[in-house]
Amino acid sequence: MLTSKQHELLCFIHDRLEATGISPSFEEMKEALDLKSKSGIHRLISALEERGFIHRLANRARALEILKMPERTAVVSGREADNVVPLRAKAKPRPIAANDIIEVPLHGRIAAGMPIEAFEDDRSLSVPAALLGSGDHYALEVSGDSMIEAGIFDGDYALIQRADTAREGDIVVALVDEQDATLKYFRREGRMVRLDPANSSHQPQLYAAEQVRVQGRLAGLLRRYH
Repeated sequence: MLTSKQHELLCFIHDRLEATGISPSFEEMKEALDLKSKSGIHRLISALEERGFIHRLANRARALEILKMPERTAVVSGREADNVVPLRAKAKPRPIAANDIIEVPLHGRIAAGMPIEAFEDDRSLSVPAALLGSGDHYALEVSGDSMIEAGIFDGDYALIQRADTAREGDIVVALVDEQDATLKYFRREGRMVRLDPANSSHQPQLYAAEQVRVQGRLAGLLRRYH
């Protein structure tokens, strides 16, 4: 059984997702339900989650998924008579928010110049989901200027889709001799691998194929302005 406010909030979230694909903010929910504080929204969402009506997607802010809906019946003594309708029974696929934030691992710095030693740490970076496609991703802070003609600058955050293969001309994270990582265009030259910069003042790097291991492909960039 849902209270009238729980039912009202669930319908509001569902209708917004159906219309826009974007989950409403807590401020929008507060205003829609005419509540005085967002703490009431937090309690309502927690109650809906406990009852299996919604699901908060892991590592994402403001990302709500509707799992099932009660029929919109009259309120009796402040509570709804809930005939539950699973969303999967509806003709439309259930909507998922498009404005959520994903936490991706931030694995240190990567050279956009000569290779530097690769390392990992336990930090993370908040990334708009719209910047990422399918697959597993991580982030690296760019160091150097060898990719500036591709719009990649020192201090940018490179968003990398994990992959161990690359097509000709992909911008990749290449691990050289199992210790140095660099961000470059990937090209083959006979039995060799050529890592090309995007800076006319830098020279391509040529390695035997067995020296180079692809660790991911560039999926996007984040830039912070100070």
